[in-house]
Amino acid sequence: MPFLSDALARVKPSPTIAMTQRARDLAAAGHDVIGLAAGEPDFDTPEHIKEAAIRAIRAGRTKYTAVDGIPELKAAIAAKFARENGLGYEMSEISVGAGGKQVLWNALMATLNPGDEVIVPAPYWVSYPDMVRMAGGEPVIVAAGPARGFRLTPDQLEAAITPRTKWFVFNSPSNPTGAGYGAAELRGLTDVLLRHPQVHVLSDDIYEHLAFEPFRFVTPAQVEPRLRDRTLTVNGVSKAYAMTGWRIGYAGGPAALIAAMAKVQSQSTTNPCSISQWAALEALSGPQHFIATNRDLFRRRRDLVVAALNRARGIDCPVPEGAFYVYPSIAGLIGRTSAGGRRITDDTAFAEALLEEAGVAVVPGAAFGLSPAFRVSYAAADATLAEACRRIVDFCEGLA
Repeated sequence: MPFLSDALARVKPSPTIAMTQRARDLAAAGHDVIGLAAGEPDFDTPEHIKEAAIRAIRAGRTKYTAVDGIPELKAAIAAKFARENGLGYEMSEISVGAGGKQVLWNALMATLNPGDEVIVPAPYWVSYPDMVRMAGGEPVIVAAGPARGFRLTPDQLEAAITPRTKWFVFNSPSNPTGAGYGAAELRGLTDVLLRHPQVHVLSDDIYEHLAFEPFRFVTPAQVEPRLRDRTLTVNGVSKAYAMTGWRIGYAGGPAALIAAMAKVQSQSTTNPCSISQWAALEALSGPQHFIATNRDLFRRRRDLVVAALNRARGIDCPVPEGAFYVYPSIAGLIGRTSAGGRRITDDTAFAEALLEEAGVAVVPGAAFGLSPAFRVSYAAADATLAEACRRIVDFCEGLA
């Protein structure tokens, strides 16, 4: 349509949201569908957090707030960074947005000029490249496949950097693979970055609290303090606190960047939801014991899914270090034909056939920039996961 922006032609809708909606539509039409496409904890938001929101409503805290967060929440975020990551931030170095996605968007919109390059390791969260494109930049995709444990090597990072590189996007534990970088592995990357002062680091730490022992979470500015003033450390309450719908993300970074991000936000959404901010304050400052309980449950589910999928013919499922995803390879299934007559030409064809014939919704690896594979979210009940895995195994057995 001629009146639409040219920038819109550079991006596509989120494949994860599209697959989730397709599964919902099939279920609404009466089909027996198990949805494992959405990256959302299946737990309810803890009661003490919900009660904080109710108190905020009753206290009349329903008006506009400061554009990028109430002071009380910013102070709690600064305390969290100091307590858990050893990072010290002033209030002017903290940003609060309507979800981690908006925080990332604000940073890219505030900094990218046409032709600026952003290094994005693949597999990547589906939104990274398209957000870069919409902000006028060019994503530079660097494949970090299963042979490397889905981790970018220092040599790969070095080779991808050019004089036009502005950002390096870092995500650990990763969506979609669950792969994590330990301190030694991250040190190799930060050593490279120290040699290139024009490159800033965008560290997406949203799965920080879903890291499974013996893996230990670390973040770039923590490993290399000399990168602090060119690192934006992004986090949020969505995953660890089961608050996806509350839409609160936050970041710590250089004051000049934080001010620029606030300018972008002031002309888009203005402040995040006031009630959600008070709920997030309680999330960060209140009881934290349930996080470890939920993490243990996710680890058990991970082990269940990995073991089950590795019994399927033609599937190789690595063991992730964190998050709540697995990213199995289906290289052994390409070229086969399903019982319903569908040719498995690639992972998109696999995901479509699996949904139509077995009633299991997953996201194909093409959405994340590395094929042939698919992503399973194991943020579902054990019985649901067991049934879904049984269907996947049976579907693979039926391929000719």
